[in-house]
Amino acid sequence: MTTRALLLGAALSFACAAAAPAADLPRREVGQIVYDNVPETPAALQAAIAPYYNARSAVFEDWLSDGSMLIATRFGDVNQIHRVAAPGGARTQLTFFAEPVNSAKAQPGAARFVYPRDVGGAEYYQGYLRGLDGAEVALTAPRTRNGGFVFSKDGQQVAWSQATPGDPNYDIMLADTARPEGRRVAFEGTGAMSVEAFSPDGKSLLLSRSFSATHTDLFVLDLASGQARQIGAVGRKVGYQGGAFTGDGAGVVTLSDEGSDFTRPVVIDIATGKARDLDPGARWSTEAFDLSSDGKTLAYMVNEEGYSKIVLKDVATGQALAAPKLPPGVLTGLGFSPDGRKLGFSLSTSTSSGDAWSYGLDDQQLVRWTQSELGGLDPARLVEPTLFRFQTFDKRSIPAFIYRPPAKAGAKLPVVIQIHGGPEGQELPSFNPRRQSWVNELGAAVIIPNVRGSTGYGKTYLDLDNGAKREDSVKDIGALLDWVAAQPDLDASRVAIVGQSYGGYMSLAVAAHYNDRIAGAIDLYGISNWTTFLQNTEGYRRDLRRVEYGDERDPKMRAVFDRISPLNLSDRMKKPMMIYQGANDPRVPQSESEQMVARLRAQGSEVWYVLAKDEGHGVSKKQSAEAVRATEIVFLKKVLAVD
Repeated sequence: MTTRALLLGAALSFACAAAAPAADLPRREVGQIVYDNVPETPAALQAAIAPYYNARSAVFEDWLSDGSMLIATRFGDVNQIHRVAAPGGARTQLTFFAEPVNSAKAQPGAARFVYPRDVGGAEYYQGYLRGLDGAEVALTAPRTRNGGFVFSKDGQQVAWSQATPGDPNYDIMLADTARPEGRRVAFEGTGAMSVEAFSPDGKSLLLSRSFSATHTDLFVLDLASGQARQIGAVGRKVGYQGGAFTGDGAGVVTLSDEGSDFTRPVVIDIATGKARDLDPGARWSTEAFDLSSDGKTLAYMVNEEGYSKIVLKDVATGQALAAPKLPPGVLTGLGFSPDGRKLGFSLSTSTSSGDAWSYGLDDQQLVRWTQSELGGLDPARLVEPTLFRFQTFDKRSIPAFIYRPPAKAGAKLPVVIQIHGGPEGQELPSFNPRRQSWVNELGAAVIIPNVRGSTGYGKTYLDLDNGAKREDSVKDIGALLDWVAAQPDLDASRVAIVGQSYGGYMSLAVAAHYNDRIAGAIDLYGISNWTTFLQNTEGYRRDLRRVEYGDERDPKMRAVFDRISPLNLSDRMKKPMMIYQGANDPRVPQSESEQMVARLRAQGSEVWYVLAKDEGHGVSKKQSAEAVRATEIVFLKKVLAVD
């Protein structure tokens, strides 16, 4: 635990001691988790929860040069990288660590890959080059944050972005894969800069600098001179995402929202800056893409109301090619094989935990590479969500999914509303053991709304909650509560709110503004005070957050933060609350949760506080996830009056 976390913990202990009447249960530690005023989980419930988190998935990461796959999957407590030699083959584990390894990028022409790993969820990732034989070498400098590793086409160079503690600027790093210790700064960056691609000849890099979710600049860096030239929309705010050089190196394929509400693939001519639209008139946003090694074929994923679709196109003509027909679900990972004739990806549905697949461009065959287990869950008990929309205060239509358990005659269902983080995020109908456990173990209807500010519905919708408009998204939840009250099978007197990160802020805000309409709330590492959050979040992300939320250094915005921060509205929060925090969280620091706990307890409110000493922004370890999620169900059973 960091020194800051220890000091904050001491401050919380003092505050809680001063408010002893609110803390009825003794503080206890089980492994790496601290429970403060939290009852123990009954053994029967813990056993019932375990199968949900025994379920595994396989996530496609990349193709190795021999045509085998790299995947991320879990056999023990955390995800590690595995190799699958052929469809249906064994998952051969390649990394073996107590910390999760969730991504990998293969080195072209070699039996080697690069992966990032941090310690305790602190997100100061170090990069390592590792061979299939287990030989490994450190690629990055200690005490730095690294990410976005990209190899040259011949595999002889690797580039990435690097930040140091407290510095908002990312530098672009370059290394020879045969001599990684000779890494150097290829470009001193300003702001949130990333590497997108090497040029085909390895002499240039495509770089991006992100200002916000809807504004990114693109640059071509000449490695010999060190000079970077902006391309594309110069002097205009455009939301670019990703990038790859065309086969001749004269153009760049990227996703762009210029002239449209939605991102779609375009080809930018580097010399003229002109863009050729590959999906004119797009009605839904493209989320990710990959370009074949010869630059001729483009594969991209379109998000249609939360469900994924793959599109294949000829880059030169824009003509659509035969693409796989997939069941309704959510795609993650997308990449061409080295020869460009297969496309790898992973697919998850609401009732299947997710597996790696390939699609053959020549034979148009869809092939499943892995068969993941449901961990003992009965597939028949898993519920498929239904998409619906509700009208909010300004007459906008807000999308949401609802999971309904089988109805009992004459009985109304309790409701759990889960709000995503981000806020530039989106609730998707992918496999989610937590939601399924709420449906089956609580008998609750689970609603996952995509309030204004969510991705997937265009940049206009994305910007509706920016700055001083922050509480408009909270009003969307108020409208959802109205919708719940109008449903004959839902019990408006038994509604709980759950949210993590930005969704944790939303949970706190709903607890303040709609106290009389909820039974309880769960806040997981949520923002309790906008000013202290922006002052204490890690330096490398602070400026990006100021663009979205507002700048606390501006007196007018500071006044808005004082008015809307949940910490300043705590007197309205009368219902029980559970708060969870990872001690090493660099995004929403521990202080945000602990000051909320202390304030609520000082006023006599009931608060359950759970602290994971070896976690960061979330719950990454299986053992911790089982414990925290079981505690959530104990809390929800109490506030929703579920037997």
